[in-house]
Amino acid sequence: MATPVDLKAHRLGELREFLMSRRARVSPAEAGLPDGGARRRTPGLRREEVAVLAGVGVSWYQWLEQGRDITVSAQVLDSVGRVLRLSSAERRHLYVLAGLNPPAPEVDPRNADMCEGLRRLIDAWMPFPAHIMDAYWNTIMYNDAAGAVLGMRPEITQNCLVAFFTDPIYRSRAKSWGQNAAHVVAQYRAACSDRPDDEGFRAVVDEVKELSPEFAELWERRDIAPGGQVRKEMEHPVVGTLVVESTQLRVPARPDLTIVLHTALPDADTAAKLEWLASPEGRRGSMYPVAG
Repeated sequence: MATPVDLKAHRLGELREFLMSRRARVSPAEAGLPDGGARRRTPGLRREEVAVLAGVGVSWYQWLEQGRDITVSAQVLDSVGRVLRLSSAERRHLYVLAGLNPPAPEVDPRNADMCEGLRRLIDAWMPFPAHIMDAYWNTIMYNDAAGAVLGMRPEITQNCLVAFFTDPIYRSRAKSWGQNAAHVVAQYRAACSDRPDDEGFRAVVDEVKELSPEFAELWERRDIAPGGQVRKEMEHPVVGTLVVESTQLRVPARPDLTIVLHTALPDADTAAKLEWLASPEGRRGSMYPVAG
């Protein structure tokens, strides 16, 4: 079994190899330096060039890249990461290798445009409900089954927490509403705790407090629960009882988004009912929206 000393030595060795590999891929021109002509034996930046561009001591950067056990700060690592043109994921990796807590995940600009692929994902989940929400639980997109079963529709406030407590169609259909409400609030408080100074979360909480005394009471309990799976029992006005399980999934490349997939449970012949609702006959038979 590896000892703490062994694990630390491995981490520092990985730090050395990582920094060397990142330095080698940045050309002097990309860093705004002359290329050095024939004097430059290897591609990429020299150690002393990284140090100067990052505003740190040459010896200190040498020690860092050699994997020595030295004290580092987040500010210095950010400067080194900027010079080495690290992506958001690479920057977090650098923090971990250097022994610091990594910063909160960020959306890399290269991954910002993933909506078409995510739309294909939730449409392929048909006939089961699926939707995607942002960090504040604002609905980004949803498939047809989410509209038919959960009552998602353009004319309501497109926030899952607000809709849970205020949408009359969802409330009339959700037989498990009472047993799930406390858990939903605890999940939202957990999401808030990741970004305690974010005014966006406070705005949503203040809005729901004003609209729902039930939410205000549950919020004051200060319960915390991670996003995971929730069993939902629905009473649909056309096909009757539906029992599904919602699962929250995260996309590492888009840490600002959460995919919520609903899976049919064996109860009440739910899968067959959802398939019928998604069929042409079912669509004609349940012209939406239908109040519960």
